[in-house]
Amino acid sequence: MLLRQSINGVTYRFDGLKELLAKATAARSGDELAGVAAQSAVERVAARMALADLPLKAFVEEPLIPYAEDEVTRLIFDRHDAPAFALVSHLTVGGFRDWLLSEYATGHTLCALAPGLMPEMVAAVSKLMRVQDLVAVARKIEVVRRFRTTVGLRGRLSTRLQPNHPTDDPLGIAAAMVDGLLLGSGDAVIGINPVADDVASTGRLLRLIDMVRTRYAIPTQSCVLAHITTQMAAMKQGAPVDLVFQSIAGTEKANTSFGINLGILKEANEAARALRRGTVGENVMYFETGQGSALSANAHHGIDQQTCEVRAYAVARAFDPMLVNTVVGFIGPEYLYDGKQILRAGLEDHFCGKLMGLPMGCDVCYTNHAEADQDDMDSLLTLLGAAGVNYIMGVPGADDIMLQYQSTSFQDALYLRETLGLRPAPEFEAWLAGDMPRQLGTPMQVQGIAAS
Repeated sequence: MLLRQSINGVTYRFDGLKELLAKATAARSGDELAGVAAQSAVERVAARMALADLPLKAFVEEPLIPYAEDEVTRLIFDRHDAPAFALVSHLTVGGFRDWLLSEYATGHTLCALAPGLMPEMVAAVSKLMRVQDLVAVARKIEVVRRFRTTVGLRGRLSTRLQPNHPTDDPLGIAAAMVDGLLLGSGDAVIGINPVADDVASTGRLLRLIDMVRTRYAIPTQSCVLAHITTQMAAMKQGAPVDLVFQSIAGTEKANTSFGINLGILKEANEAARALRRGTVGENVMYFETGQGSALSANAHHGIDQQTCEVRAYAVARAFDPMLVNTVVGFIGPEYLYDGKQILRAGLEDHFCGKLMGLPMGCDVCYTNHAEADQDDMDSLLTLLGAAGVNYIMGVPGADDIMLQYQSTSFQDALYLRETLGLRPAPEFEAWLAGDMPRQLGTPMQVQGIAAS
């Protein structure tokens, strides 16, 4: 498919949907590194004009990666819900944007539409939207998931308590857990990124969280973010696995670089559900993504990084996860150069994920060599709160001393809840109002559990 757009007598040509989507993307360092970005602001405008006139049906007719070569593409096409898509199938990408911003696109309507949307359609419309558009539409959509807490209800903001430690020291982890819990963090999950990715360490950290959780009757879920195969092995050895974690990407080749495929994800999902550890629901998967992951693995097939990211959401959607979040600035300035690019990418990811029916959170973060600072993160954090983000990270002091990047703190979540009138998950809120949190005020007791 050859697409053209003329501006001031100059005709710009785009060889197929892949090139059109890439050239229409907001400027970012990763696409420039990959050689797929627009060569000028005028070319970017021309691509967006051509994209706006493109029928949504075009994405059903032209896969970005050949069907036979990529299992993510097969998943996208095989699971496309044509009856759900019928509501908007007559629209162009530009017409779809206008409809999304109209009063006809209610939250209920958008949730019903989600199975009919291919990720490329969603990525395409996001490229035509301003920041306020991304916020306004995402805010309409309520995506609720349950395990021991109910996350995603309107008017609520949850957090992942992230008590990472550079040596996996249980006493240091326990101290960070107490700090976070006393500041109202942890209702989405208590999730540890382990230093050692082995079955013994994973099981030990899972038992630590579970002992604290059960001792203080905390309504939350635990996760140790080891490789999914390590978690499955720990599960077979009797470790108390609540949520199963894995980083995912938008192409089969990129997922292979992570050591996974759709079959492994399906096996893990079924195994965790079979444990029946949830009390209010059975959503057991936790996925993390990030723009640039496919490019960093040389597995992007010439597709721009934002479209690759949204294709990862099709993978997540297939497993009805409890939590999904974009670790937006973690991969580094080679992919998102500065605060402006990180902010735009975070809002795009959140919008696209929710439009596809996912319970989206965001790790509002940056690496120390990026052209960004905590003021940039405050701006993105506030906009995501206005957009109805399901959850954010809670890291002691916003500085992850193990992963060595900057995120959001327990106090940042309190700021957002107070400023926007948001509350924790209802089960966790009830626990905070009870007697058990007072016992956490004696950290030596918790550290005694950790030491045992």
